[in-house]
Amino acid sequence: MSLVVNNLSFSYSDKKILDNVSFNIEAGDFVCVLGKNGVGKSTLFKLLLGFLKKQSGRILIDEKEVEHFNRKELAREVAYIPQYTTSAFNYSVFDTVLMGTTCRLDTLGSPKAKEKKIALDALKQFKIDHLAHKYSDSISGGERQLVVLARAIAQGSKILILDEPTANLDYGNQVRVMQTISTLKKQGYSIILSTHNPEQALWFSDKVMFLDDKKILSFGKTNEVISSTLLKQIYGIDIDLIEKDGRKLCFPRISNNV
Repeated sequence: MSLVVNNLSFSYSDKKILDNVSFNIEAGDFVCVLGKNGVGKSTLFKLLLGFLKKQSGRILIDEKEVEHFNRKELAREVAYIPQYTTSAFNYSVFDTVLMGTTCRLDTLGSPKAKEKKIALDALKQFKIDHLAHKYSDSISGGERQLVVLARAIAQGSKILILDEPTANLDYGNQVRVMQTISTLKKQGYSIILSTHNPEQALWFSDKVMFLDDKKILSFGKTNEVISSTLLKQIYGIDIDLIEKDGRKLCFPRISNNV
């Protein structure tokens, strides 16, 4: 499963958001997208998902243009995990995950034994099958995010787009969710994840993309791209990279003269 973006541009009215953005993502790639607020990370994701119509350029999934997929076809190829999910109805965890299988059913079809097994297997994969009969309002934020991930897996999509999936979680759940996501690349999933935390990219992703001023400032292997110089250019503060136990940590310099 490949995702190819060529010379993608988009504007809101007369405000240019993305200008001639190009990149390729292959099966098993884990790409973190970083950049300041407002640089177009969420807009890029909406374009990849077909929620917005591009002004120019091409978006291809396995060599097929995104606009040539209908909604159900695209859902079979790409799953979206937002920052936070809410529902007007308080569904059980099992029913929430089961909904992921509907993109593979006929218009008037309903889930049968096959789909129910897919949903249960997805829950087991993330070790949350014990939550199957609990309701969404009775589980923690970290558990809820794992449920949304399980629903994406039940969808059968091989491209996962995650918009700041740990933004509303405590530190422990942030690490647990990122560890869970990182296991999916070994199963051939292509993962595109936005984050404001460079350490998440350093610890978990194979590749990193920095967006700035409507363009891709840098894209490549994480350990080759992320540097103190680039982090200062993006975030405007001095950040040292310190290595411990084979992992790099971000250490911002704190000034007493603020």
